[in-house]
Amino acid sequence: MRLLKFVLTLGVLCSAFSAVAQNVAVGSCKPSLPSFPTIQLAVNSIPVGGTIQVCPGFYPEQVTVNKNLTIKGIAVGNQGAAIVTSPVGGVIQNTVSLATGNPIAAQLLVQAPASSVTVTNITVDGSNNQLSGGCGVPNLIGIYFQNASGTITRTAVLNQALSAGLAGCQNGLGIFAQSDGIGGTSVMTITNNHVEGYQKNGITGNELGTNVTITGNTVIGQGPTTGAAENSIQIGFGAAGNITKNTVGSDVWAPDVITDPGDAAAGILVYASPGIIITSNNVNNTQFGIAVVSADAGLGNANNSQVTKNTVSATHIFDGIDLCSSGNFASLNIVNGSDEAGIHVDSSCGGPATSNSVTQNTINSACAGILSGPGATGATTPNTFFNVGTLHLTGTDVCTPPPSKNKNGGMKQVAHHHAARP
Repeated sequence: MRLLKFVLTLGVLCSAFSAVAQNVAVGSCKPSLPSFPTIQLAVNSIPVGGTIQVCPGFYPEQVTVNKNLTIKGIAVGNQGAAIVTSPVGGVIQNTVSLATGNPIAAQLLVQAPASSVTVTNITVDGSNNQLSGGCGVPNLIGIYFQNASGTITRTAVLNQALSAGLAGCQNGLGIFAQSDGIGGTSVMTITNNHVEGYQKNGITGNELGTNVTITGNTVIGQGPTTGAAENSIQIGFGAAGNITKNTVGSDVWAPDVITDPGDAAAGILVYASPGIIITSNNVNNTQFGIAVVSADAGLGNANNSQVTKNTVSATHIFDGIDLCSSGNFASLNIVNGSDEAGIHVDSSCGGPATSNSVTQNTINSACAGILSGPGATGATTPNTFFNVGTLHLTGTDVCTPPPSKNKNGGMKQVAHHHAARP
C-alpha cells in the first residue's frame, strides 16, 4: 500500500512538473509560472509544443525560434500590449535570404525545423532600428518565417522602414514567408493582423514551396512617398496561396511615373505565381489596385488566377485591376475611380494576355472601362459601366483621358510592377 501511494504521488508530481514546463511567462505578471526576463530566454528554455505567455511591456530584442511553440501576448489588469522593439544598439543581421543570399535583420525570426509556430497578440515595432550605411544594409523584416510554417494572428507589425536618408531603398517588410525553392516549405496562415508603416511590402509570400493563406488583415502603406514602390500584399516567385477579405491601401510611389517612368505601387500584387485566389478584398488609394503579373526574364507566369468580388477604389495614374498574364478570371468586382482602366487585359509583360475572362464587373469613373492590349483575347462581356470615357478600348495598353479629366498630363506610359525579393 505504501508503495502504491508513493507511485501515485510521484505520478502527480511528474504531471505537475510537465504542466509547468509546457507553459512559461515572460515578465512578472504570472507568478505561478516559471518566468523569464526576455522572450529569447523563454524560447530557449521551453520544450517543444509549449506556450510562452508574454506580459504587457516592451521587449527590446531580436528573437529566433527553431522549435514548435506558441508565443502569446496576454492582458493583465488594464494593460494589454506586449511589444517587441528594436534593441538599444539597433537591429542587426541575423540571417540571409533563401533566394538571393542578401542580408536580413528580422525582429522575430522563425526557422526550420519549426513546422507549427503560432504568434498571436504581439506587437512588433521596427522604430529606432538604426540601420544605416546605404541600401546595402540588411533588409528589415518584422516577422520572418524561413522554411518554417505556422500561424500569425492578431498581431500588429509596425514601422518596418529605414531612416529618412534611406527611404529610396527597396527595404522593409512587415510579415514575410519564404521557402528555399528546393524542397523546403513554408505553409502559413496569416489572419486578422494589422500591418502599417512598412517601406516596401506589408505581407509577402515568396518562392516555390511557400503557401500562404492571407485573410482578414488590414495592411496600410505610408501614402505618397518618394521611397520604395510599396505593395500591401504580395505573393510571388512561384509561391501559392489565396488573398481574401483584406483591407489594404495607401501604396503610392510619389514621383509622377508619366514624366518620370519607373516603378509603381500596388495594393495586391501577384508576381510570377500562377493560380492565386484573390477575392472579397477592399483596396483603396493605390497606383495599381490588384495586379496579376507574369515576370520578365523567365522568372515565371501568373496565369490562371481568380480575381472575384473585390472592391477597388481610387487608383492613381494606372488601373483598378491589371491582368498582365493569361487565363485569368475576373468577375463580380466593383471598381470606382481609376485614372486609366477599370480592368486592364495587359499585353506589356512579355507577350499578349490571352484567354482572360472579364465579365459581370461594375466599373464607375475610368478613362477606359476595359482596356485590352495588342493581341489580348478572352471574354469581356457583359459588364456594367458608369461615367466611363470609353467602355472597351482595344489594341493598346494605354488610355489617355481628355484634357478636362487628365489630372496628370501627357501620354500614359507602361509602368513596372516592382515585386519585393529580399
